[in-house]
Amino acid sequence: MHYYACMHTVQVKSQEIFQALADPTRIRIVRLLAGTDEEACLCELVDSLLEPQYKLSRSVKVLRQAGLLSAVKEGRWVYHRLVEGIPYLDRLYEALKALPDADGGFARDVERFRRRMCLREGGRCRIGIQTPELAAGGE
Repeated sequence: MHYYACMHTVQVKSQEIFQALADPTRIRIVRLLAGTDEEACLCELVDSLLEPQYKLSRSVKVLRQAGLLSAVKEGRWVYHRLVEGIPYLDRLYEALKALPDADGGFARDVERFRRRMCLREGGRCRIGIQTPELAAGGE
């Protein structure tokens, strides 16, 4: 499979996509971004998913390498967004959104994300990690 991202041809192997999604945290990231149709910086993901920055940073890297996420840097902030407009990826995101949420964990992720997005200034994150126990390591 091929797609164009930032004017570069990227070859994506199906097994790399599924390996990237073999981790519950990475599924949560993709499902959150697919379910909200938003982009997010790492600190917004930390506050929304309540996971340490180092863990989410590694997860985002794996998702980018698998061709699922793109990133745009603005100053010290990097915004992550799902790669969209590719039929097989769009169908994958729809499937992830349709997964059952038996324990309500996804709904809680979305609720924290929506509250966190309200802290943006001019539509952009400017404040860093707000969850004290997760901010201890700094940004």
